[in-house]
Amino acid sequence: MPKQVLSIPALMKLLTSEAAAYELLEDLRWRGEPVCPHCGTIDRATYIQPVNGTSRATRTGRPSERRVWKCNACRKQFTVLVGTIFHGTKISIRTWVLVLLEMCASKNGISAREIERKYDLTAKSAWFMAHRIREAMKTDPLAGLMRGTIIADETWVGGDPANRHGDGPGYGRTDKQPVMALIDYETREVRSRVIPDVTGRTLATVLRDEVEVKRSQLWTDESSSYRSIGEEFNSHHKVNHNAGEYKRDGAGTNLAEGYFSQLKRSIDGTHHHVSVEHLGRYLAHFDFLYTHCRASDSERMIGLLQRVGGRRLTYKPLTASVAG
Repeated sequence: MPKQVLSIPALMKLLTSEAAAYELLEDLRWRGEPVCPHCGTIDRATYIQPVNGTSRATRTGRPSERRVWKCNACRKQFTVLVGTIFHGTKISIRTWVLVLLEMCASKNGISAREIERKYDLTAKSAWFMAHRIREAMKTDPLAGLMRGTIIADETWVGGDPANRHGDGPGYGRTDKQPVMALIDYETREVRSRVIPDVTGRTLATVLRDEVEVKRSQLWTDESSSYRSIGEEFNSHHKVNHNAGEYKRDGAGTNLAEGYFSQLKRSIDGTHHHVSVEHLGRYLAHFDFLYTHCRASDSERMIGLLQRVGGRRLTYKPLTASVAG
């Protein structure tokens, strides 16, 4: 098992003050070369030492231990938080670092209610904080297409209508949400997506968006929805689950089914309920954990900190779709 460089006890020794938390974040994000979020200039910034040596006043006059830098190129000031998921936060950076590690370490995820209790936050702050971290866990848009042996499968996420009362709303129908997952057999990278339905057209669109079709082979179950798009791949291998077949000539969908099993256990056991509007971010969380399952918890956290830039998420847009 990889060594835990940044375990909880190790972090507690490092996070002796808010300024120390800023320094740790700078070391993990910048690796000794400050990056200006305004102009992108690397390692041409000067640290502005507080007048009293420890803290500086905020706009409201309250003392703050935040570490401020000035870019020698564009002459603008910045901190390690600007333009990231941490931008504008009122929560201490020490708390952020600890929650980051927990979300990278908990196989079944961690709920907003748990963060609220453990770190003495309000329910809204904990919920917002968790979603900002999940936003950073999303696959980089510039990651490129998957290529090689791709396993594709779909599932339905949500409660069982059979558990509803007979006179309750929606009795006798399902409002489960279909989800599709693609797994690279060699690298174990997974990319899952919320989809409107499981028709051949929808599944084909997802595959073309995420996979270099002509240079890959496709492994699926016997679903007819993959028949047409399967012809575009270099090869298409299917297993017939209805006949009790789960592997044929080494090909199968067991990895995808294992991923879905972990996903559903985590949602049911940790979160209990996930709204359709935010399901995509929960998928991003479990995609991240599955893709980097061979790394240590601290390695996952350090890797995640390289992705927090340019992913600022504000509260109003986050809740607008639910409120509307």
